[in-house]
Amino acid sequence: MAERTRIVLKSGKDQSLRRFHPWVFSGAIKKIHGPEREGSLVDVYDNKEEFLATGHYQKGSIAVRLLSFDQVETDQSFWDDKIANAWKLRKKLGLVESPDTQVFRWVNAEGDGLPGLIVDYYAGTAVVQMHSIGMHHQLEAIVNALKKSAGDRLHTIYNKSESTLPDKPGISEKSGFLLGKKDTGEAQENGFRFLVNWKSGQKTGFFIDQRENRKLVGEYSRDRKVLNMFGYTGGFSIYAMGGGAKLVHSVDSSGKAIDLTRKNAELNFPGDERHKAFAVDAFSYFNEMEESYDLMILDPPAFAKHQNVLNNALQGYKRLNQRAFEHIAPGGIVFTFSCSQAVSRDNFRRSVFVAAANARRKVRILHQLSQPPDHPVSIYHPEGEYLKGLVLEVE
Repeated sequence: MAERTRIVLKSGKDQSLRRFHPWVFSGAIKKIHGPEREGSLVDVYDNKEEFLATGHYQKGSIAVRLLSFDQVETDQSFWDDKIANAWKLRKKLGLVESPDTQVFRWVNAEGDGLPGLIVDYYAGTAVVQMHSIGMHHQLEAIVNALKKSAGDRLHTIYNKSESTLPDKPGISEKSGFLLGKKDTGEAQENGFRFLVNWKSGQKTGFFIDQRENRKLVGEYSRDRKVLNMFGYTGGFSIYAMGGGAKLVHSVDSSGKAIDLTRKNAELNFPGDERHKAFAVDAFSYFNEMEESYDLMILDPPAFAKHQNVLNNALQGYKRLNQRAFEHIAPGGIVFTFSCSQAVSRDNFRRSVFVAAANARRKVRILHQLSQPPDHPVSIYHPEGEYLKGLVLEVE
């Protein structure tokens, strides 16, 4: 085994690793023996020089993202095994061979023991996002492992890491194709059809993590007037129409997203006049709202990507939910979400509680929602449970 840089932790800072947490923070490091190369494989030791784990080193708050608690070499077989295990889980979940769902998360970073790597699958296309320099250095091995695991189920691989990799000297990653050249595609989710653009879409092109929650919206939509706020490409709207809604209005500030929403509605329900889409800011729409809705979906983008803006984010969730509570018809249902990792489940619920009290409405929790099983959360890494949702009845 080649000689590697050794990271030695301060006394007492080894406890989180002994509980298998996959991060080493910079403040926990006592000294570094060897070159500090961004993205290199390093070994982590406690203050008494006892080996703890191996991972990718990167300068910043999270200094090491751990790949193994054994002293391993990350050769091609390492990546083959990791990617194959992730594929096998999705197969066990019934997603790989599902006749009516061709969209799922293939690799969910820490949840699959691969911190810094996200891979989403869309009907034969894998969209890769790397969030660490270490994963960037291993791209070729990762691509080989993806092709080996999926075989003929994979015809396109698109690297969408240009905006997710840290801004570091010598790193100028450009998004682009690693296999095939297909820009867009159509994929089914629970029998509904969606157009996906992995080149220009947000994230990897479609919010896979809301699949089961969209299905629940459909179950609540019959004979209701539905408002899908921050609708992006209309996922919740399509399910609401499929569930028998009286009317469905989609709102998003992005004109491009609204165009795609309209296309998805036409793809699934051609000529159906129940659906209308509006490119307008959410709060502006609430201020000028004329329709009385009895089901609202609030699925905003992350209000807090970092802990230092947490208070502003919580105020944002409070304002948004309060407006919904003030406007929704008596007996209405609100689906409200936070996808901010920095916002805990308790903090989110507290913001919604204050919103309900300010609106002076009686509100009851019907469901508490999270991400689906293809977005697994390591029990040692609770931060991986980023998606929080509540289904509320408003009297």
